[in-house]
Amino acid sequence: MFVDIHILQSVPPSNLNRDDTGSPKTATYGGVMRARVSSQAWKRAVRKSYKAKLDASELGVRTKRALQLLVERMQAKDESVTSEVAAQKATTIIKALGMSVDEKKSKTQQKAIDAGEPSRTHLGTTQYLVFWSNRQLDRLADLALSAGEKVTKREAAEAADQEHGIDVALFGRMVADAADLNVDAAVQVAHALSTHAVTPEQDYYTAVDDQKVEEETGAGMIGTIEFSSSTLYRFATVDVEGLLANLGDAAATVRAVEAFVDSFATSMPTGKQNTFANRTVPDAVLVCVREDQPVSLVGAFEEPVVSGGGFVRGSAERLAKEYQDVAAFLGAPSASFLARKGDRTEAMDTIASSMPLATLVHAVGDTVRASLNSAGS
Repeated sequence: MFVDIHILQSVPPSNLNRDDTGSPKTATYGGVMRARVSSQAWKRAVRKSYKAKLDASELGVRTKRALQLLVERMQAKDESVTSEVAAQKATTIIKALGMSVDEKKSKTQQKAIDAGEPSRTHLGTTQYLVFWSNRQLDRLADLALSAGEKVTKREAAEAADQEHGIDVALFGRMVADAADLNVDAAVQVAHALSTHAVTPEQDYYTAVDDQKVEEETGAGMIGTIEFSSSTLYRFATVDVEGLLANLGDAAATVRAVEAFVDSFATSMPTGKQNTFANRTVPDAVLVCVREDQPVSLVGAFEEPVVSGGGFVRGSAERLAKEYQDVAAFLGAPSASFLARKGDRTEAMDTIASSMPLATLVHAVGDTVRASLNSAGS
């Protein structure tokens, strides 16, 4: 079973996701330039939103600083363990997993050493970002405290390869030095694209020095910020069977699907958020449950939508038409759910009856739960 999420969302002047020059990311599709927001940017926004929706025990952290987290956990569990002993045990655990520890000090760490700050700031790091669930970190800390000077690879791997947590189970984990710890992602997220052609613009701004004397002229600072506005098509899909395999629990799988649908719909990358205050909600959220394969409907916009006083209405009409065309070609989804606002998206009522977003999320969860119960009976 695949849960496909299709979203239309109008975003005013903004710079949600910048490239290395500070410009809004773009892509060419259908022969014209489109606004683009990378999948990485939206996945991070989704993960950050989980903190308000899920218990910390079901979540995790992506970091190079696992040693620091292990030291903190060990000392919280046993106050008699010194920082030095905890650091040695944490290093033993990480190396037992087959990962290298980089002992090179960053500039920040060296400054802390020179200032005589606590030794926890001097811990080494893993050579790359690793996604850990909080429960896995707890298990590794327990193992470090209970084990002697040596920890076997098998013991460490068993602690690190169970209870993946919802975000690790959804987004996966790659450990180059220890492939047996890899977790295949159960969700795929497409780069968001504008449904129409976009040309980035520049905002020339000045800032006034509040303490400027009257004799001085000119601004205290000048600069430019690039931005664009667009109606975005966003797509993601959840492999329910893959998610169940990662979590090993049907109830947790339902919670994970509901949390992802809700968070993907309501989250927003924070690039230049204070400058543009571009926080909007989707104009339409369409969720399709398919048994054969995931299907993006981005083809609706290969020929860019042309404004007729806005892009949302035309985009909704295109999306509804693409849904029907795909259904005629490949077969209709086993279930479709729609949440939309305003009359600009009324063309999508040909797909399903609209409902509030919270109701849609629960309806998708009920569908997944029924499917898992049926498969398990």
